[in-house]
Amino acid sequence: MPDFSRQILHYFEQPEARPQRPKELARWLRIKQSQAAPFLAAIETLIEAGQLHRAANGTISKARPPSAVGLTGTIRRTSRGVGYFTPAVSLPEGSDSELAAVQVEEPVYIAPEDLAGALTGDEVRVVLLKRRRSHGQRCGRVVEVLRRARSTFVGVYHELHGRGFVTVDAAVFDEPVAVGDPGAKGARPNDKVVFEMVQFPTPKRAAEGVIIQVLGPRGKPGVDTLSIIHEFQLPDEFPEAVLEEARAQAERFDPDDLRGRLDLTGETIITIDPVDARDFDDAISLTQSPDGHWRLGVHIADVAHFVPSGSDMDREARRRGNSVYLPDRVLPMLPEVLSNGLASLQQDHVRYTKSVFIDFTPDGVPTHTELANSAIKVTRRFAYEEVLPILQHPSKHGRRIPAPVRALLERMHRLAMILRKRRFARGALDLQLPEVKLDLDKDGQVCGAHRVLHDESHQIIEEFMLAANIAVAQTLARRGLAYLHRVHAPPDEKKLRDLGEFVRGLGLSARPWLGRRELQALLDQVRGRPTEYPISYALLRSLKQAEYSPADIGHFALAEEDYCHFTSPIRRYPDLTVHRLVDALLRDPGKVRAPSEAELVRLGEHCSETERRADAAERELIKVKLLAFLSTRIGWQMEATITGVERFGLFCQGQELPAEGLVHVNTLPPDQYEYDARRHTLLARRSGTLYRLGDIVRVEVAAVDLHRRLLELTLVAGRKSRRRS
Repeated sequence: MPDFSRQILHYFEQPEARPQRPKELARWLRIKQSQAAPFLAAIETLIEAGQLHRAANGTISKARPPSAVGLTGTIRRTSRGVGYFTPAVSLPEGSDSELAAVQVEEPVYIAPEDLAGALTGDEVRVVLLKRRRSHGQRCGRVVEVLRRARSTFVGVYHELHGRGFVTVDAAVFDEPVAVGDPGAKGARPNDKVVFEMVQFPTPKRAAEGVIIQVLGPRGKPGVDTLSIIHEFQLPDEFPEAVLEEARAQAERFDPDDLRGRLDLTGETIITIDPVDARDFDDAISLTQSPDGHWRLGVHIADVAHFVPSGSDMDREARRRGNSVYLPDRVLPMLPEVLSNGLASLQQDHVRYTKSVFIDFTPDGVPTHTELANSAIKVTRRFAYEEVLPILQHPSKHGRRIPAPVRALLERMHRLAMILRKRRFARGALDLQLPEVKLDLDKDGQVCGAHRVLHDESHQIIEEFMLAANIAVAQTLARRGLAYLHRVHAPPDEKKLRDLGEFVRGLGLSARPWLGRRELQALLDQVRGRPTEYPISYALLRSLKQAEYSPADIGHFALAEEDYCHFTSPIRRYPDLTVHRLVDALLRDPGKVRAPSEAELVRLGEHCSETERRADAAERELIKVKLLAFLSTRIGWQMEATITGVERFGLFCQGQELPAEGLVHVNTLPPDQYEYDARRHTLLARRSGTLYRLGDIVRVEVAAVDLHRRLLELTLVAGRKSRRRS
């Protein structure tokens, strides 16, 4: 009798082996019909012995060892101690259908007790649990940490019984971490320190670490920023080789050498940026012919000229992915000799640029695009705050502005408003949530905050940057070139259905499933009404994150099929890669060598991750500064927007000061509270008070936990939730 077990196991040990149904496997192994019964029996014996695995779809595969059971992916851990697990993009062929289904669902919820010490970014293995959360979200448990995302941490140093310990910031670990002998690296109690984890904590063994840097006394100006830089592992100082390359580029730059460039130094060209802008890499020219046709010029600093592919500067820029804008400092992607010098479009200085010229009909329809290596000299630099008064009252505020510049501003305003109207008519979403920026004193501490107005002066530049990005993307697409798109996938159907239910719960009519045009029509309908905030917040939570990818899936929010980032190569590496493609296209259109799809996939994932890291670091430092400010203001009251509704309470963010905290359900008036996850509401059944996403409440600062970075709020007594008027 043939040894069927040996044949079966030998098959599945081959690299090319795939899960097979028993009959398919029999054909593959050339098992005779007369041998079918013992062959099937051998399969059953191997399954019972744990050497083979039968999936829900009936296929047979080699059994995974116990440690390999479950899904692999990454963890995101919140400040509340819970985790959210995102599975890897794909599962092996023949995986259980239940496991495969989770690929298209929302992240798996991991309770604090099921995290097994996993931290944000860690690669883990998770098994799904039978229980679900109230709104149907899957729950899981971490069974193995496969790879740690980081090994260095930041915290406050203290001493106990002759030993040094660090209490890690944001309560990353439940217990302080032992760091050896007292005073290592000169650390003193209450200093903020950076330490390397030698032994991560396990149920049987405490954590151990070693101090590698002392940042300074907790609370000292600037230490909070240094702490966040190290916590998020943000690149700060540039290697000397990179700085040397930048200096060499500065020495070689000759503003009189315009060979191979379109000379625009005599044109009227302006920049408009925030008053506190830290880099200036885009400028605008615009003419209109007698028949009403427009020619828009968008001129972007030619960073690619100074940063050759494969150079030390290039490798460092790629590693960083983007500049990081913290409240009190910038961590630039490129050395400042470039970011604030050669590639900064300063007024009255000749600068190298890449120009995109777009021709429009009088009513804003694009008809032609030209690309050029160019040189410009900015005629006038404006701050946003200067532009709107000039446009609104030219006779009063424009008298000191030269007539050609004033006329350019007026043309820019007219065309931008035409383009804006057309964009929204095509179905682009117009989410107008207010932005609040911190006011800092000379020590970098919060002294107040102010709302950032997104008026027509901002909209002018926004429309022209969008037009340039679209024009370049369409040019590359027509050439069949592979490039990094800026993509924004449509929301999941489930989330759109939930949003529709939420909208109907507000008393508005809505289809069960909302498409992009219905969403914009809804936003237009509630603009300026009490339901504007609830719907805007709910929609924002329904949308996916934009990212970089070679996949041509379009940009949902912009309603564009082809879109890329081109306009900020000084601060975004994907823009720099697009500039290089444009450069190759201008040199020899027939010999453009685009990166491979595999390379673009890796680069897109990397740049998307560094962008998310930068955003998270900025948010966390803002939180740290706000909590320090509020820690001395217990009892302080403010108007706040409900930004999250959970069974255990309400997350609220201040309107004038963007601090977010939790109003725990236990602090609400005594009642029976009913939580509706789909409608984002918490209802007090006896009193009838309804708390919902986007509502405005008045809150009071109850407590601040600087270590755990938590803000506890309470509703002001007697104040019910009210609608925004």
